[in-house]
Amino acid sequence: MNETSKNQKIRKEYCKVLTIAGSDSGGGAGIQADLKTFSAIGCYGMSVITVLTAQNTRGVIGIHAVPPAFVVQQLEAVFTDIGADAVKIGMLYSAALIEAVAEALKKHGARKIVLDPVMVAQSGDKLLQDDAVDAIKAHLMPLADVVTPNMPEASILTGHSLKNSKDIERAAETLAQHGSRSILIKGGHGAENQSTDLLFLVRENRFIRLEAERIETRNNHGTGCTLSSAIAGYLAKGHDIEAAVQKAKTFMNRAIAAGAQYQIGHGHGPVHHFFQWWE
Repeated sequence: MNETSKNQKIRKEYCKVLTIAGSDSGGGAGIQADLKTFSAIGCYGMSVITVLTAQNTRGVIGIHAVPPAFVVQQLEAVFTDIGADAVKIGMLYSAALIEAVAEALKKHGARKIVLDPVMVAQSGDKLLQDDAVDAIKAHLMPLADVVTPNMPEASILTGHSLKNSKDIERAAETLAQHGSRSILIKGGHGAENQSTDLLFLVRENRFIRLEAERIETRNNHGTGCTLSSAIAGYLAKGHDIEAAVQKAKTFMNRAIAAGAQYQIGHGHGPVHHFFQWWE
């Protein structure tokens, strides 16, 4: 066999992950954080940009939504050529955009979908129109393998306050009624020394608590984007939901710890996505 024939037989394939989310001009969250995460854990990242934001470490200055038709065109371009082993969904902003994305994902049989229902930025800026909350529950949650709200987002989605562990369990069960395979309610907004996330595996009717020591730092911009992207990446690499979430949690904690002492901007800085490769 000559060298050319040998090379033709050796075919490598990437683990391909698509992010459908907004762009963060400051680079700490959104599409930018997603692509960094995919790369850091060894996946090939692709992007469909839904919203352009003018933002930095201090907050969101402006939002410009991409027309739904062009969002769908981006999706078509990816799925009709490259395909995706997993999909992460982030900021979608409006009900019309949510419905368009959901239809496109169903059309192309997208699988291993991680939904991060982005509603409010770290700075407190609102990132979702009021009519979009019901659209998320009706159109996207039935498609999702993992839904990753933080505690305030879970409260908005369920209409109930979350004051203790029982409230969080009930919220996970309520959200599961919309059709997703699992719910991960993140505990980063809690006040305890431990940051505890609750994973509810719907088919097994089983709760799993994922605990980690809370790291005191201002550099927590984009943590939700990074965690959900890591979950999608590990799903793309063949891990089941429980293992993907656990590995993503470990990656997230290490990224926060590695970036805790860096100074960038004057507000909430990012985590260190490439802690395994450079300091």
